[in-house]
Amino acid sequence: MLNKFPLWKNLMVIAILAVAALYALPNLYGEDFAVQVSATRTTTVDTQVLGKVEDTLEELNIAPKSVVMEEGQILVRLNSDSEQLRAREAILKSLGSDYVVALNLAPATPAWLEALGATPMKLGLDLRGGVHFLMEVDMNEAMRKILGQMRDTIRADLREERIRYTSVERNGDDLTVRLRTPDDFSAAAAYLDGAYEGYIVLEDEGAQEITLRMTEAQVAETQDYAISQNVTILRNRVNELGVAEPLVQRQGADRIVVQLPGVQDTARAKEILGATATLEFRLVDTENSVRDAEMGRVPFGSELFPNRNGGNVLLEEDVILTGDHIVKANSAFDENQRPSVNITLDGAGGDKMSLATRDNVGNPMATLFIEFKATGERDAEGNIIFERKEEVINVATIQSRLGSVFSITGISSVQEAQNLALLLRAGALIAPIQIVEERTVGPSLGQENIDMGTQAIIWGFVLVLIFMVIYYKKFGLVANLALASNLVLIIGVMSMIPGATLTLPGMAGIVLTVGMAVDANVLIFERIREEIKAKRSPQQAIHHGYDSALSTIADANVTTLIAAIILFAIGTGPIKGFAVTLMIGILTSMFTAIVGTRAVINAIWGGKRIDKLSV
Repeated sequence: MLNKFPLWKNLMVIAILAVAALYALPNLYGEDFAVQVSATRTTTVDTQVLGKVEDTLEELNIAPKSVVMEEGQILVRLNSDSEQLRAREAILKSLGSDYVVALNLAPATPAWLEALGATPMKLGLDLRGGVHFLMEVDMNEAMRKILGQMRDTIRADLREERIRYTSVERNGDDLTVRLRTPDDFSAAAAYLDGAYEGYIVLEDEGAQEITLRMTEAQVAETQDYAISQNVTILRNRVNELGVAEPLVQRQGADRIVVQLPGVQDTARAKEILGATATLEFRLVDTENSVRDAEMGRVPFGSELFPNRNGGNVLLEEDVILTGDHIVKANSAFDENQRPSVNITLDGAGGDKMSLATRDNVGNPMATLFIEFKATGERDAEGNIIFERKEEVINVATIQSRLGSVFSITGISSVQEAQNLALLLRAGALIAPIQIVEERTVGPSLGQENIDMGTQAIIWGFVLVLIFMVIYYKKFGLVANLALASNLVLIIGVMSMIPGATLTLPGMAGIVLTVGMAVDANVLIFERIREEIKAKRSPQQAIHHGYDSALSTIADANVTTLIAAIILFAIGTGPIKGFAVTLMIGILTSMFTAIVGTRAVINAIWGGKRIDKLSV
């Protein structure tokens, strides 16, 4: 029988549209004005802080929609933007600068939809509002740190080879090895020649010195690594502090773009990014006197640092490893039920830790926190000048040879363990960064963009509906039903895809697909008209109309899809947003036009005797 779908195919169409409608539904509920309270590296959010927030709101006579504490942060939902601003100022005054109190927008999705995993579309900065930062990486510090790690590696390797040296020091972008005897010089020259990829070995036999100089390719690779590592760690820090849908990506040779949608307070957003800091694990120098070092007699190979808990600590100059090797860090309790931090390192970090602690069981190891603050000045080369601040945040005894998994003990409280775990888990920047550009997109401007984009979609939709009804009559109504279903599918799919973000160019892509969505139906209906003119029966005209138009529809849409894929592959930012909605719109329009309208037409006219068909 012509033009009859089997039951399973009709059920499939209904099921797909129902699922898309379900996941598109959260977008109708909008967002609540919210205040988000998060911890800094020296504090933690607990029930006591929650009580302070609730008391503060009660004093202001503000009745919030809800106040909840989840995953180490407090989210206060409010009824208006004026209440949001009042609440934020009062909470900040109550809690002080030890906490991050940021303006935010929280989805107002009902709990039953959230339980099904249905969430609204993620909106870009141009639609939702938020803050945008352009950050510059201090490449001089990155090179200093990389060369410092290389210096430590060379020292360890020479000791392993039993080659005696006087010193291994950084000299600009070079590393200079001074040997003790001519025999040591010969042995070192033979060992270092080709030992480290990316370094040129320069020998000075008279001075018994060997210089390792980075090749230009190695310098470029090192700088690329510094940027990539900072991007990864900044993303971890933002995620740890609970900012929804952040964007952290590289821009150019030494810059990083950070966008925090929904956050409206630029000053607090800087705090959300956390300190531009690094971490280092070093052994404590127990053989020399701290008092002598404080009087200026610092022994060779050691450095004196202030202790966060008071006093000073003398540490060995060699760095065991830095925080960028940490994969996981969680607060816990040791076998004596004392607070501790469990740490997991990557493979390279585990090897370094094992080698360093092999002969130091029973000795103390310190965690050094290094923070960089921009001075606002630049050097002769135009690079930002940073002030370096260092302090020891933890000293723990090495109980046994450590590997990729170990624990830091000797921590005074559970809160200190949680704070240390957060800092370690968020990672250490390989080089300091400075914000060189910042801007805020207010929620009102974002809403204006949404309203304008929505109007464009609605007017385009309405005009296409009118044209299709006038020109194709009942078949036009079927096409309009498919067009509405196509919009629901686009929104539903966008809401389901993790990481997909709707931007203003993305809305332009939806407007474009509104017009493109009826193209397939126009081809089908015109082919049906031609079949009727060729004296075929109405049922045969419908059957041959769909079959004959299929190849043309496929060719037209596949070529556009290829162009959209290329745009997505090579484009950035707004171009990607446009390409995503265009690709989704092409695929959904093909489904609604070929399968969806066929199901409706089959249900209305399929298998019936039709004397006359008006298309």
